[in-house]
Amino acid sequence: MIDIIVTLVFSIVMLVFMAYPAMILSNKINNKISLTNKSQTNLTIFLTILFSLVIGIFLKYY
Repeated sequence: MIDIIVTLVFSIVMLVFMAYPAMILSNKINNKISLTNKSQTNLTIFLTILFSLVIGIFLKYY
């Protein structure tokens, strides 16, 4: 249980820093595939959360 909480704490801190790479990646995907504005926003939010969780897991276990 404590491992999950520590990982989420690391991930919450990284949300701010992972927003920029998520925006860059979603813009590149939008250039390849034409997305609606809502889809691009949802993709950016999803990528931000995904990147933050990956970095949080990395910080916890390495």
